Amino acid sequence: MTRLIADFETETRLIASGTLRIAGIDEVGRGPLAGPVTAAAVVLDPDCIPDGLGDSKAITALDRSRLSVLLSDCAEVSVAHATVEEIDEINILRASHLAMCRALDGLPRRVAHALVDGNHVPDALSCPGEAVIKGDGRCVSIAAASIAAKVSRDAIMVDLAQQHPGYGWERNAGYPTKAHLQALRDFGVTPHHRRSFKPVHQILCQANSSEG
Repeated sequence: MTRLIADFETETRLIASGTLRIAGIDEVGRGPLAGPVTAAAVVLDPDCIPDGLGDSKAITALDRSRLSVLLSDCAEVSVAHATVEEIDEINILRASHLAMCRALDGLPRRVAHALVDGNHVPDALSCPGEAVIKGDGRCVSIAAASIAAKVSRDAIMVDLAQQHPGYGWERNAGYPTKAHLQALRDFGVTPHHRRSFKPVHQILCQANSSEG
């Protein structure tokens, strides 16, 4: 194990207490106006941790892609999503937790403990867990999950951008940038927009008013 942006101290503490299979869990995509929310669960091999793992937002796209490939080779990685329809039905927080639980349950073997980015452990998590505030920058297992989730979701948004050009999803990943908001006004709401989010909801209301 060499240079890490995050560290392995939390995992080391758990391993010392006899907890041997530890998953880091993180999600990406709470803030966008379009697309799914995506989560990943990663179980690292303590003897084979790629260099440079850290908060996916602080790493270049090139490094994220490189690290994602390395993780697929030397760690257990599971990625899962909650759909736009689920986000609108149960709200973004619950949908994020749903994606986290799906990611954990998608791992090939059951884990003993989960380290979850944020300040709350999902109620339906299938193993004991603990919340780690800003964990993607502190805890290497969570950092790995952050990277896996972001690479996966960014790829989805690039694909959706080909189907719905003009919104800039290949650049903004669905976040409410100025250009994305203008595109919503110019081109309207797609099936991949989150109708429960205020900017999208307002445009739908305006469209309904003008039709009336």
